[in-house]
Amino acid sequence: MGTKERNKFLMETSPEQYTFTAKFLHWLIAIGIIFMFILGWFMEALPKEAPKSSSYDLFNLGIYTWELAKETSPRSFYFNLHKSIGITLFTLIIFRFYWRFTHRPPALLKTMKSWEKKLATTAHHGLYLLMILTPLAGIIMSIASKYGIKWFGIKIIPGIDDGGLREIFHEFHIIFGILILGILFFHITGAVKHSLIDKDGTIQRMWFKIK
Repeated sequence: MGTKERNKFLMETSPEQYTFTAKFLHWLIAIGIIFMFILGWFMEALPKEAPKSSSYDLFNLGIYTWELAKETSPRSFYFNLHKSIGITLFTLIIFRFYWRFTHRPPALLKTMKSWEKKLATTAHHGLYLLMILTPLAGIIMSIASKYGIKWFGIKIIPGIDDGGLREIFHEFHIIFGILILGILFFHITGAVKHSLIDKDGTIQRMWFKIK
């Protein structure tokens, strides 16, 4: 693919469309956030005392088995997985911010009422803020623990074993997560409304064109 074709592929083809990169990051991060909530609920329910293993069937679904270099407990495996994906997701979110501020998104639809535009803008700003604060609180919480942070088995930040600090940011992590769920609910509800009731093509602007 030449430079001209690549630029055309990455940039929007009309002022009503988001760039390909913005669409890709939007859906990838959305899937990542939903997966992190599922993983969080699953790992919190695991018993603290359980036999160690070097092989884990993810979520016990029989779809994929994760092999480890050494044995570890179920909670350690899933908590480390949560941290690893969280770090990766945080990096993608930072890049999403960069892309958002260097590539102007299309204007909100003219058919939207004034209050809808204000609500949509507020929800987007709140979601952006929480997408930074939630993983950041999780990172600080992990650093404050005695375990620190490993990224898929690679130790990148040691723990300082500060129980008080860990508890504070554990609470922040939970609160920010709940707020994200609330905003996501309204975001999805609004998208469904625009698609099924208003039929104004809102979802199509963030969907991939198939030629």
